[in-house]
Amino acid sequence: MSRIRVAIQKSGRLSDKSLALLQGCGLQFARSKDKLFWYGQDFPVDLLLVRDDDIPRMLLDGVCELGIVGQNVAREVMLERNGGDGLDELRPLRFGGCRLSLAVPEDSGATSAKDLDGARIATSYPALTRHLLEQQGVNASIVELAGSVEIAPGLGTAEAIADLVSTGTTLRANHLRELEVIYRSTAALFSGASPLPDDKQALLDRLLMRLDGVLHAAESKYVMLHAPRDAVEAITELLPGAEQPTLLRLEGNRDKVALHAVCRETLFWEHLEALKAAGASAILVMPVEKMLA
Repeated sequence: MSRIRVAIQKSGRLSDKSLALLQGCGLQFARSKDKLFWYGQDFPVDLLLVRDDDIPRMLLDGVCELGIVGQNVAREVMLERNGGDGLDELRPLRFGGCRLSLAVPEDSGATSAKDLDGARIATSYPALTRHLLEQQGVNASIVELAGSVEIAPGLGTAEAIADLVSTGTTLRANHLRELEVIYRSTAALFSGASPLPDDKQALLDRLLMRLDGVLHAAESKYVMLHAPRDAVEAITELLPGAEQPTLLRLEGNRDKVALHAVCRETLFWEHLEALKAAGASAILVMPVEKMLA
């Protein structure tokens, strides 16, 4: 029987959410003693747990068919190996968001990336940083560092850095300020660019269908409420991302109906307040566990 291998981060900020996403698709795994290979029990999909920067390389080398990794890591490896090609992004995922930013010392006079033309820029993403700066017409000298990029300006080895930024606390601790965001990234599901055999493609299509269901369910809510019959249209228009709702007769009340709808966009308190103002009552919002379009 054909099987598909999926590589995910062994440990780090994407590891737990990647595993939870696959388990949400109904995948269960038997864990090996070394914890690097997990065998799929109920669905022919096996798991490889590796370093995040190994995932795109394994895809390019044909070791596995799928991988969940940050877009920034995938682009770095593709630029390093193939000038930017070689992998297909199948689905962007809704976790692992980050930004690659240029930062300079607090007393620097630079106001944009263009002010760094000719400067030395330290980064752990040399290929991606060089590519993004070249797109802006900036010719900088890239200093590759494996870690502790933020200390480079203080040591005098670079005039600026390009590093992943979340809160900016590390930058401030090293007397740096964020100059410009040059790339935004999220986790994504990637495959190699080579076509799969028909049997593996069929497995992939099934897995993607389940994955889409999990992703849609995660952002969707099931809404139930009571609505005056003459306000159904106005109330429906207030439900974000909802298709045609289901209307049910309320026993003993001819003037109202029960309205059920799936909202594919986030519902905020402002939405509920607007529904209430339009005449809705008994409003109930529930999470959706599974969904197939």
